[in-house]
Amino acid sequence: MSELVQSLTKVRQSISPYLYLFILLGGISVWALTQGAYQISWFSVLQTTGYSLDQDIIMDVRLPRLLMAMLVGTTLAVSGALMQALFRNPLADPGLLGIAAGASVAVGLLIVFGEHWQFLQQVEWLKPYTSSFAAFIGATITCSVIFRLSKNQGKVSVLHLLLAGIAINAIAGSATGLLTYISSDEQLRALTFWAMGNLGGARWEHVFTLASLLSPMLIFLVIKSQQLNLLLLGEEEARYLGLDVERFKGQIVLVVALLVGVAVAFSGLIGFIGLMVPHLVRMMFGSDNRLVVPCSAILGAALLTSADTVARILVIPAELPVGLVTSLLGGPFFLWLLMRNIKGGQ
Repeated sequence: MSELVQSLTKVRQSISPYLYLFILLGGISVWALTQGAYQISWFSVLQTTGYSLDQDIIMDVRLPRLLMAMLVGTTLAVSGALMQALFRNPLADPGLLGIAAGASVAVGLLIVFGEHWQFLQQVEWLKPYTSSFAAFIGATITCSVIFRLSKNQGKVSVLHLLLAGIAINAIAGSATGLLTYISSDEQLRALTFWAMGNLGGARWEHVFTLASLLSPMLIFLVIKSQQLNLLLLGEEEARYLGLDVERFKGQIVLVVALLVGVAVAFSGLIGFIGLMVPHLVRMMFGSDNRLVVPCSAILGAALLTSADTVARILVIPAELPVGLVTSLLGGPFFLWLLMRNIKGGQ
């Protein structure tokens, strides 16, 4: 009888976090679909048929944007959880690797010099995706460079990884600054808006493309979350318990790079989601990565959806870049986290 009670308790403990977070995500999703320059009632959102204008706005504009926010939020949050587990540092963030900065340089080059690249004008199917394609190429090249720089005698060194990321961020920042300096007014505006993050251009084809690229990697990470717990013990202990540490670290870095590259390609630069969400999950549900990774995925989707909705309704009929809203949330959170760690002697 006691074994049955224990097993039921374990099931309840494992289901409850997901249940709470899915209820939160569902409520935020319905709220997001009702908000905007054109108000839509909750009833119109929940019914399958109704006033055609409401349904057109929901299906063609708001639902693709909602799903895009969920996918990008999930990606950034899971990437943050992985980085914090890899570095064993709660202040780690996907931006540490410099992947997003590399993507930013590629998009900057496209915006400033793209009109002179004739081959881009000749490929019709690529035109709607040129910025996304450039960002992904930039992220992939940056990932390759970081991998080469971080290897020490065939092993992936976390210290070298961090230093390589800092160097890439510095170089990319200088390159982006130079592109900003030589750009025209129109190009400068495009660069600025991309750097602040924006989900306003989401379409169904973007959602399907992003989902097909991200789903295999996210499933892989959920499966590997047990091995992340071994890293928390230390590399030597994890190696003693049978984990191929170097191979596993390489897999994690590669997947994080691809995740961030794909997300940034479709949304622009959106900060602090990868820092805040894993921390909030650990505060609520503990440090077990088998729970942290999937819960970060759900909470990341909810948080970015909320931020994007706030960005849409604060200055109606215009809208703010979503990156500004996440920065307004993330900056104070980071300072609080830093002071908390200092007081705790960490």
